[in-house]
Amino acid sequence: MKLQRMRIEQLRQFRKPFVLEHLQPGLNLIHGPNESGKSTLVRAIRAAFFERYRSTAVDDLRPWGDSAAAPTIELDFEHDNRVWRLTKSFLQRKRCDLVVGTETYSEDDAEEKLADLLGYQYPKRGASKAEHWGIPGLLWVEQGTGQDIEQAIEHAGDHLKSALNSMVGEVASSGGDDLIETVRGQRDVLLTGTGKPRGDYLKLEKDRAQHQLEIEELKERVHKYQEQVDRLGKLTQDYEQAEAERPWEDAQRHLEEARARYQKVERLEQEQNQEKATFAQQQQNHRLLQQNKEHLEGLSRQLESRKAELDRAEHDLSVAQAQTPAVTGRLTEARTAYEQAEKQRKLAGLLQTRERLEQDLKRLEQQQEVVSQNLAKAREYQRQLEQARQQARENRIDPELVKKLRATESQLNEETIRSQTIATRLSWQLDADAALTLNNEPLVGQGEQQLLEESTLVIPGVGSLGITPGGEELASTRRKLKALEENLAEQLKTLGVESVKQAEDRLSAFESAERAVKHAEDLFKTVAPAGMEQLVFEQSEAESELEKARKQLESTPKPDSNEAVATLEEAEAAFTQASATLDKAESDERAHQSRLSALKQARDNAKTEWQRLADEEKSPERQQQLRQITTDLANLEKQQAELEASLERREQEIRDARPEFLRQDIERYQNAVNQLRQTQENRGRELRDIKVRLEAWGAEGLEEQLNEKEAELDQCNRRYEELHRRAQALDLLLNLLTEKRQALTRRLQAPLQKHLNHYLSVLFPEASLEVDEQLRPGTFSRGTELGLITELSFGAREQMGLISRLAYADLLREAGRPTLVILDDTLVHSDSDRLEDMKRILFDAASRHQILLFTCHPEKWQDLGVPPVDIEASKGERNGT
Repeated sequence: MKLQRMRIEQLRQFRKPFVLEHLQPGLNLIHGPNESGKSTLVRAIRAAFFERYRSTAVDDLRPWGDSAAAPTIELDFEHDNRVWRLTKSFLQRKRCDLVVGTETYSEDDAEEKLADLLGYQYPKRGASKAEHWGIPGLLWVEQGTGQDIEQAIEHAGDHLKSALNSMVGEVASSGGDDLIETVRGQRDVLLTGTGKPRGDYLKLEKDRAQHQLEIEELKERVHKYQEQVDRLGKLTQDYEQAEAERPWEDAQRHLEEARARYQKVERLEQEQNQEKATFAQQQQNHRLLQQNKEHLEGLSRQLESRKAELDRAEHDLSVAQAQTPAVTGRLTEARTAYEQAEKQRKLAGLLQTRERLEQDLKRLEQQQEVVSQNLAKAREYQRQLEQARQQARENRIDPELVKKLRATESQLNEETIRSQTIATRLSWQLDADAALTLNNEPLVGQGEQQLLEESTLVIPGVGSLGITPGGEELASTRRKLKALEENLAEQLKTLGVESVKQAEDRLSAFESAERAVKHAEDLFKTVAPAGMEQLVFEQSEAESELEKARKQLESTPKPDSNEAVATLEEAEAAFTQASATLDKAESDERAHQSRLSALKQARDNAKTEWQRLADEEKSPERQQQLRQITTDLANLEKQQAELEASLERREQEIRDARPEFLRQDIERYQNAVNQLRQTQENRGRELRDIKVRLEAWGAEGLEEQLNEKEAELDQCNRRYEELHRRAQALDLLLNLLTEKRQALTRRLQAPLQKHLNHYLSVLFPEASLEVDEQLRPGTFSRGTELGLITELSFGAREQMGLISRLAYADLLREAGRPTLVILDDTLVHSDSDRLEDMKRILFDAASRHQILLFTCHPEKWQDLGVPPVDIEASKGERNGT
C-alpha cells in the first residue's frame, strides 16, 4: 500500500483545503514546528480509516468555534497495482465513498472494504479505540507511544497469526498443551511461578525452620543450665574460703598503720611551716634595719645635694619674673585686635544676610509665578480630560463584540456568496407588453434572480409554475443564512447600532476618545504629578514663604553706607587670625603664670627640705639610732643562722618518711578493704540468684522438652523431603516439556524471528530477541545481560518497539498484506549514535514499505537522504494560489 495524495478541509486548524501530494513510495520526511498540523494530518488518516462516517464521536475534528463545519478527508493510494480513492466527510455532511479502479463502494460497504483490506474493525458504537485498530494500530505509531507495543500486538494478533499460515494456531491446539497444563497445575500446588514453595510445602518449610529454631533455643537453655550449676559450685567454694580467711580485716589493719605514720609526718610539716614563717619575718626585719642604717649614713650627702637644688630654683625664679612685662603687653595688643576683627565680621555678616534675603525673595517670586502657571495649565488640562472622558462615555462600545459582529457579517457575506453559487438561478427576458409575477412581485423587461426557497411564478393567461430549489446542501445553506441574519440582528441590537459601519464608527470614536484621555492624563501629570490639591497647596505655600521673606528683609537693618565694610570672607579670615593670636597670647600668659607658681613652689620646697636635713644632721638622737641599729643587725644575723640549721634537720626527717608513698598506701589499703567487702557481698547475692534460677529451670524439664522437639523435627523433615522431591521432579518435567514446546514454536516463528534478527543486528550486533507464542517480543539478551524489553531504558524500549513493528511489516508484506508505516515524532529519546543506527534501519525498511515520518526536529533527519516536506511552506503555497 502506497499513499500518494492527501487532501483535508474544515478539519481542526485546516479550515481551508490543504493538500499533501507527491508522496514517495518509500521514505517521506514531513516536518513543521509545534502546532503546525503534523498530529492533525496523522489524526486525519486515522479518522479516514478507523471512524465511521456517521459517527457522532468525532467532534475533535471540528475547527474551533465552527459548529457548521463538515470535516472532509480525501486519500489516494495504490495497492495490488490498482489506484484507490477514499473520500469521507463527517458531522454536517456525512458521506463515505471508495473508488477502486472502475469499482465504486459507498457508505458502509466502502468502510467494510477498507477494514478487510488493512485488517482492523469498527466499534459497534462510539469512537474507535486501540482494541479495534488491528494491523494499522501496530504500524501507525502515535506521538509518545513508540515504546508501548504489547497491547498493539495483542490487538493485531489474529492478523499476524493468519500471516503465518495458521501454524501458530496448530501449535496452540496441539495435544501437548493438556499434559503441560496438568504438570503445571500439579507444580503450582507446591511452587510459585518463580520456584518458591507454596501451600503445604511452604507450611512444612516454615514448620521445619520453627522446630529448628526452638531446638536451638532449648539447647542453648540446657547449656546455660549446666554452666550455672558449675558456676554455683565455684562460687560456693570461693565464698566459704573468703568467710574463713576474712582478708579485708588484714587490709583494714594495714590502713590504720599507714594513717598513723602519715599523721606524724603532717606534724613535722606543720612545725616546719611555723619555722619558715619565723625565718621570713627575720629576713624582713634585717632588710628594714639595713635600709635605716644606709639612710642615716647617707644624710650628709643628701644635705649637699639639697643646697645645690635650692640655688638653681632661686636663679630660675628671678629669670622668669623678669619676663612678666613683655608677656602682659602682648596679651593687651591681642585683645584690642580681636575686638576690632569681631566688629568687622558682624558688619560683613549683616551685609551678606541682606543680600541672601534679597536673592531668596527673587527666587520665591519666580517659584510662585511658576506654580501659578502650572495651576492654570492643570485646570485647563483637567477640563480637556473631562471632555475626553465624556466623549468616551458617550461612544463606549465593547471591541470584542464589534469584532464578533464583523466576523458574523463576514460569515453572512461568505454564506450569501456561497448560496448564490448553489441557488436556483431564474433569468427572464420579456416583451415590452408582457409581465410575470414571482411570489406576488411583478417581473418586467429582463433580469435575473437567485432562488433559495420554494417560489411561485405566475404567467398570465397560462397559469402558475412552482419552483422548488433542490439539494440538501441548499436547505442547509438557507438555514445558515437565516441563522446568521438573526445572529447579526441580535448583535446589532445588543450594541445599540443600526449597522456594522455605525458600530465601527462608534468604536473608532471611542478609541480616539480613549487616546485623548490618555494624552490629557499625561499632560496633566507633567504639571500636577501629585494631583490638583497638591498643586493648590504648593501655591499657598509659595505665597506664604514669599510673604515671610519680605518681612524678614524689612526687619534686617542696613549697614552704614559711609563705613568701609570688608567682604564676609575677608572679615572671617581676619577674625580667625585675631582669635588665634589672642588664644596664643592668653595661652602664653597662663603658661607664664603657671611657670612662676611652679618655680616659687620648687624654690620653697628645696629650701624646706635643705633646712630639715641640716637640723636632722646636728641632732644627738641620730647618733644613738645609728649605734642601736648596728647592734640589732648583729643579733638578728645570729638568730637566722640557728633557724636555718633547724629547718635543714626537719626537712631531712620529712624526706626520710616519704609522705607521698604514705598517701598512696592509705588510698591502696582503703580501696582493698572496699573491694574485698564488695566482692564477698556480690558472691553472696549471685549465689542466691543462681539457686533461684536453677530451681525454676529444673521445674521446666528442659531436657524432656528438647527430646520432644527433636522427634517433631525428624517427622517434619521426612514429610518435607517427600514434597521437596515431588516439587523438584514436577519443576524439572515442566521445564523439559516447555523447552520442547518452545523449540517447536521457534521453528514455526522462524519467519518473524528472521526479520527481527535482521533489524536487531544493526542496533545491537551481539544481541538476540525472542518472541513468545503470542508473537510478542519477550526475552532480550546482550552479552551476559538477560532480561525483558520492559526492563530497558525508555529510549531503548522505543527503539526496540520500532524495529519490532518493522519486522511485523516485513512479515505482512511476505503474506501479501498491505503495509503503511506512520511515525509521529518518534525516536526523540535516542542519542546521536543510536539515532544513526535507526536511520540505517528506516532507510532499509523504506525499500519494502512506505514510511511517513512526521517530526518537529528536521535538523536531526537532514542526512536521511530524502527531500523533506515542509508543512508551513505547503500552507503558504496554497494560500498564494
